[in-house]
Amino acid sequence: MISNLSPSNEAFVANMERVQRNLQEASQQMSSGLRVNTASDAPDEVGNIMQLRTDMVRNTQIQANLALAKTDADAADSALNSATKLMDRARTLGAQGANFTLDAAGRQSLAAEVEGVLEQMVSISQTGVQGRYIFGGDADSTPPYQVDLTSATGVAQLTAAAATRRLEDPAGGSFPVGRTAADIFDAHNPDGTVANTNVFAALNGLRVALLANDTTAINTAMTSVQTASDYLNLSQGFYGNVLNRIQDAVNYGQSYDVQLKTQLSQKVDADVTEAAMTMSQGTLQLQAAFQMQAKLPHTSLFDFLG
Repeated sequence: MISNLSPSNEAFVANMERVQRNLQEASQQMSSGLRVNTASDAPDEVGNIMQLRTDMVRNTQIQANLALAKTDADAADSALNSATKLMDRARTLGAQGANFTLDAAGRQSLAAEVEGVLEQMVSISQTGVQGRYIFGGDADSTPPYQVDLTSATGVAQLTAAAATRRLEDPAGGSFPVGRTAADIFDAHNPDGTVANTNVFAALNGLRVALLANDTTAINTAMTSVQTASDYLNLSQGFYGNVLNRIQDAVNYGQSYDVQLKTQLSQKVDADVTEAAMTMSQGTLQLQAAFQMQAKLPHTSLFDFLG
């Protein structure tokens, strides 16, 4: 194709198109607030931008998981705090029952109170949050225990699922966030026998000893209650550690979120001041160029023929 424009006119048109493109880009940045609106705006940065956005989505999900885990851990910590108070009440009842001046009727009355403590302890093992049994392990839709005074431990286990859930830490790695009711209240030895830290068994043993009006058995049961109570405190300490880990993870995640947003902003956000200057300068350039072009002499073949 043969152009009918002179070289100077072609240069003028090319410069005008360049200035107008710059004005259009600056206008788009001003209106959208973004320097990168499409992949073609910064093809070399597309991979980094997509990775930053992916990291932001992942970090947001981790923060949501942390919030849910904190709700569960708070509920567990509160429940176990109530459980330790129940063990204190059981020790008081046991001490009263061990008094040699108390008769069989008095001990039977205390046994009924200990039975009530056992029932409350089972209720604590059934603590729920938003329809989930937080001590149910991986089978959190079913209560883990119910009262069964015919068993040696005074309870019947309804589920035996382990607690395998781990929470992802935005700083890297993961950590466990829960324990099962079996771990906390119904400890057993490796050979399957009842451990001396078994909370349910300790309370039921005290109840049975009081019903039997056997002071020797009552004193033995008191030792078991104390041992189980100490173990219960350790379980509460586990959730205290979980809450600390969650808070540290939340703090890191919030800081990381700011960092990611800053990095993304540096890559995609427009420099509004620079865009405004580009528009101002471009407008002036167009006006000056058109004014100069208008003042240039315009000749044609007819001028020479005349």
